[in-house]
Amino acid sequence: MTERRMQIGEVAERTGLSLRTIRHYEEVDLVIPSARSKGGFRLYTASDVDRLMVVRRMKPLGFSLDEMRDLLEITDRLSGTAPGTLTAEERDRLRERLDSYRKIADARCETLRAQLLAAEDFAATLRRRLDDQA
Repeated sequence: MTERRMQIGEVAERTGLSLRTIRHYEEVDLVIPSARSKGGFRLYTASDVDRLMVVRRMKPLGFSLDEMRDLLEITDRLSGTAPGTLTAEERDRLRERLDSYRKIADARCETLRAQLLAAEDFAATLRRRLDDQA
């Protein structure tokens, strides 16, 4: 059975990314469409959409394009979608690199939580001042 393929417009709807952003990610070799139609249209699979979602989730955490590319390569190699088989040592090294990305993501999430708390506190202060003026 052939995997269902989607055109870029449907992928944009599913991911919440603009057509321009998806094309940019193709230009910088983050996510390459799995195929092209006879008319030259980009065709994406569910796994391509999954890759785009990884990139989309990394962006607000401040990861660079190189880091995104590296993480995708790590996950491709660990999942067996990249060519070649892994030795136990290579698998361990890749898992360590993946874990380092997880730690960075956790730390950045914590920073964002602290910033959100500060912003919410500030907004509450402004609301109280408005209420005091009423």
